[in-house]
Parts: sequence; C-alpha cells; structure tokens
Amino acid sequence: MLKFIIYKKGNCMKRPFRKAAFNLLRQLTAVEVNEQLVRENEYLRAENQVLKAQLTAGKRRLRFTDEQRRLLAETGKRIGKRLHDLASIVSPATILRWHRELVARKFDSSQSPERKVGRPETPGDTEQLILQMAHNNPSWGYLRIAGAVQNLGIKIASSTIATILRRNGVNPSGDRKHGGMSWAEFISSHKDVLWATDFFTAEVWTKLGLITYYVLFFIHIGTRKVVIGGITAHPDGAWMAQAAKNLTGWDGALEHARYVIHDRDAKYTAQFDAIMKSSGIKPIRLPPFSPNLNAYAENFVGKIKSECLNQMIFIGEKSLRHVVTEYVAYYQTQRNHQGLDNHIPFPEATIGCSNGKIKCKERLGGLLKYYYRTAA
Repeated sequence: MLKFIIYKKGNCMKRPFRKAAFNLLRQLTAVEVNEQLVRENEYLRAENQVLKAQLTAGKRRLRFTDEQRRLLAETGKRIGKRLHDLASIVSPATILRWHRELVARKFDSSQSPERKVGRPETPGDTEQLILQMAHNNPSWGYLRIAGAVQNLGIKIASSTIATILRRNGVNPSGDRKHGGMSWAEFISSHKDVLWATDFFTAEVWTKLGLITYYVLFFIHIGTRKVVIGGITAHPDGAWMAQAAKNLTGWDGALEHARYVIHDRDAKYTAQFDAIMKSSGIKPIRLPPFSPNLNAYAENFVGKIKSECLNQMIFIGEKSLRHVVTEYVAYYQTQRNHQGLDNHIPFPEATIGCSNGKIKCKERLGGLLKYYYRTAA
C-alpha cells in the first residue's frame, strides 16, 4: 500500500515526505528478505538433517518417517514459492501434499485416542483362557465355554467366544474329538489304574564271559512306583508267564491295575496277555514304531542307565540284582521327579523342614546321594 501511494501520488508529495517513505520501504523490504532467508535456511537445514539420517541408516532408497515428513512439510510451507527452487530430495508437490495430510490429520477426530470405534478388544489373558478350555475339553462348544467363563466372573458374549475360536482355527461347535480320545487324554484319565511295562538290558561278566541280562519292570503311571518283574538271561515264554502269575496273583504288585501297556516285543506272548486278562487286567499292545507312546517306561530306562548302570561293571548276576534294587529304592524314596512337580513319590522322611542337622545318605558307594535333615 505504501509503494502504491509513492508511485501514484509521488508527484504531489513534498520532497522530505517522499524521502522518508522510500527509507521506510527499504527497511521493510530488508526485514522481509531477512525473514525469507531465515525460513529458507531452516528448510535447507531440515533437508540436511533428513539426508543425514537416511545415510546413517544405510538405505539405498529414501524412506521417510512420519516425523521427517512433518519436518519438511512445516518448513517447506513457510518459504512459499521459493520451495520450487530449493527443494532437492523430494518434489515441491510432495511436500505440499504432506502438508495437506498433516492439516487433515489434525482435524481428523477418528484418529483421536479418546475415541475408539467398535467393541473393546478381548484381553489377551481371557483369550488364552478360552483357547485353553477349548483344548482341554474337546466336546465343549462356545456356549458351554461361555458358561464356564461366566463362572469365573468374566463377562464376555458367547458370539465373541465363537469368533475367538474361529480366528484361532478351533471349531466352535465342540466337535473337536477327531475320532475319539487321544492317547494323552487316555493316560491322564486312567493314570491311577494304568501301568506300563518294558525291558532294559545290562552286560554282566560271568564264568561264560560277557552275558546280556534282561530286566523286566513295571511302572505305575500315577505314582511312578516301579516293580521289578524279574531278571534273567533267557526271557522265554515260560519265564514271562511265571512273572505275570507272580505279579497278578493274590496280593501281587499289580493287584489293583486295570490296564498294562507294552510294546510289540515278541517276549510279550499271547500267554502273558491271557494271564493278565484272567486277573482283570487289560493288556494294551502299542502300534508299531511308536516308542513315544510308552514314554514313562522309556524315561525310567533312560534314568537308570545314565545315573547308574552305565557307570558300573557287573561281576555276576547277584551284583546286578543288588544295583537294580538299590536304584529302584532311591528312585522311589529319595529322588525328586520333575514330572511330579519336583516331588519325591514315596519320601522316607519329612520333606521341607528347615530345622535339624543336614546329613547325606549314600547308595552304591556314593554314586547315588540323598540329602535330608535329622529330627531337631
């Protein structure tokens, strides 16, 4: 406006006034130029900062973060038309687009953290509980699970439970049994009346040289109680039949057993199974090539070999019997079992006492050790 007055009415102005006006215009122009230079320098510094970050990250292609876009958009918008001359790493149109998006985001209420669309998400621990219930109870549908969850004081719609099951690949109808009870479910349901049997071997020096001896054992799944059925170098059918009679007779170790699982070893003859059945025990022959189905017996074999048998040399059958007897006693009364919450199946003394003198009980010359406290 001042420039317009000077040029249009300059001839009508007095000379002193015209000079003062030109000085004022010069000062204002210098201020504007300085401010423009400051804004341009700010933009150039912003570009340098972004480029330095990109080089530090070692990226071949420029990929900007939201914060970098915000920085270039804010500084680039302030320099106006000069942006077309200064912008080097991105086009001016891109910077102006970023600025429009920045402004739009500011007034977009849908992005506000205070406002959330739809139902709140199901807590992660609740979702895990629902999936655990579905896994542990294959016959439960989503309505049954909803009732069980409500019993725990958790409020959640049955439709939400169905959605959670479907999203995790679980059939919400409850028809998840896939042909009946799994092997793990069978063992868990019958562990109090279920025994497993197997053999392990040991090499014994005798007058005839090195002889392989076979040790027949039974293990109770629920308590991990181990019973030695016999030790022999010739486990034929007659010997197996006699062992079965000894264990299933009146007051035998398997008196309360209802199931005995064993592998397909030929030593488990039809006569052996018949004696078991006559005593009310159902023998379960495992399918071929499935040693993992007799995991409890396999675990005992691994323990007695690694902790005892592999570290000893046996001279005569009597020494083997003594070692096996000592280890079974240690296994049941002095050894902690991780499968039983790290407890001892049949402890000899009070466990967990903090009073009394600490002593160490040794078996087999110190190969097996057990620490306990004496009575205070």
